[in-house]
This record gives sequence, structure tokens and C-alpha cells, in this order.
Amino acid sequence: MTDELRDWVVAVTGAGSGIGLATVAALRQRGARVAALDLAPDEAGLLGALAIVADVRSQSSVDAAAAEVAQRLGGIDALVNNAGIGAVGTVEDNSEDEWRAVFDVNVLGMVRTSRACLPHLRRSQSASIVNVSSIVASTGLSKRALYGASKGAVSALTLAMAADLVHDHVRVNCVAPGTVDTPWVGRLLNAASDPEQERRALVARQPMGRLGLAPEIAETIAFLIGPGSSFVTGSCIAVDGGMAGIRVMNATSNREP
Repeated sequence: MTDELRDWVVAVTGAGSGIGLATVAALRQRGARVAALDLAPDEAGLLGALAIVADVRSQSSVDAAAAEVAQRLGGIDALVNNAGIGAVGTVEDNSEDEWRAVFDVNVLGMVRTSRACLPHLRRSQSASIVNVSSIVASTGLSKRALYGASKGAVSALTLAMAADLVHDHVRVNCVAPGTVDTPWVGRLLNAASDPEQERRALVARQPMGRLGLAPEIAETIAFLIGPGSSFVTGSCIAVDGGMAGIRVMNATSNREP
């Protein structure tokens, strides 16, 4: 435990599992008072967070959640826009309804929650928003057309929000995780015809030779919220094991492949 974020109030969406739940744990370890917003936030409640059922697809739902956080915890100092859903397929594969559904959560969900929290954030002396994007926003991966487009929108949205809110003293940044061993990835693997082969393929494309872990992403999110990043806004930090930025040499040769 540290007191880096003692008495700070942080709202985290998608806090029921994966990166969101790990973020709740990381923030609690730093002394923050955390509100866990999710369709099923009970597990975050076990970590000492204020568990609030909220649906980012509904403005009225997140408005009510933000009001409850501010009323019960005394304000809102930071927001982590983490709620998101995945999609697999090429530009030909996903239906228009799927495109609408993914953008409704991954992009509009952040818009709605930010709108709901901003009146409270503007009253804070240490206000920040962290959006969770993905490495697919800047790296072309096969069968991620819809998901990649939604996360590309998140990265662009982060920059626009940072510019709009800089004079309100609200910092806005994002993290771009690589492939992380989360329940969503687990479900994706289980749906494959050969889950073990699919996992090996995912691992093989990671320069560090393994998948990321949710707490590793959460540590970067906590940094972007905390005082150590007080001069950082409009930035997107890749936490991807080098996936976007480096190319490793062939392990069987001294020559580049």
C-alpha cells in the first residue's frame, strides 16, 4: 500500500474483470477511493471499491452512476474509460449491426461517461481521464477491422479531448495494450478450432514471447492518473511488449529475416 492517491476518487468503467478489475486493484493499493462501474461489478466490490451497476450504452445510466459516485465519495478526480467489447473479422465479415454495437460501447460509451463525469472532474485539482485504446489502433492485425477501427477512434478522441479540456485543467491520455491474457482473449481462444494452436500463434507474434498481463496495463493507467504524470496530456502509451515498435531478429540466424 502507498498513499500516492490517498483520498482521490477514481471511477473505472468495465471494472468487473480483466484490465478494469486489475486497475481497481492498482488504484486501491495506492490509497484511492474507487468506484467500479460495470454491468456486473461485484468482484470489484470485494476489493473495497464502490460497486455500481452501470451500462455505458445508456446516457441516463452513466449520468446516474456519476452522480452516485460524486455524492457518496465526495467528487470525482479521475475517470478510466475502460469498458469495451471485441470483434473478430475482416471488413467483409461483420454486419452493420455488429459495427454499430461495437462503436456504441467502445467509442460512444467513452463519450457518454466522459460527459457524465466532466462537471465533477472540473472541480478537482488533479483531474484526468485515461482512455483504454489498443495497439490495433496503430498496427494492422488480420481479422480486426471492426475492433481496430473502434480503437483508432478512441485514440483520435483522446487527442481531441485533451485539446478541448487542457484549459479546464483536465488531462486526457490513453493506453494502448497489446494482446493481454484477459477473459475476453480466453473466450476468443476457446472459440477457435484449436485453442492451443491459436494461443501459440498469439504468443509467437509478441516480441517478448508472451502475452501481457492485466496488472501490467493497470500500472500504466495508475501512472497516468497520478501526480507523476502531471505534465502529460494528449499522449498514448503503448503497453504491448514491443509489438508495435520493434522487430526482432530471427532466433536461428544472425541476419535479419
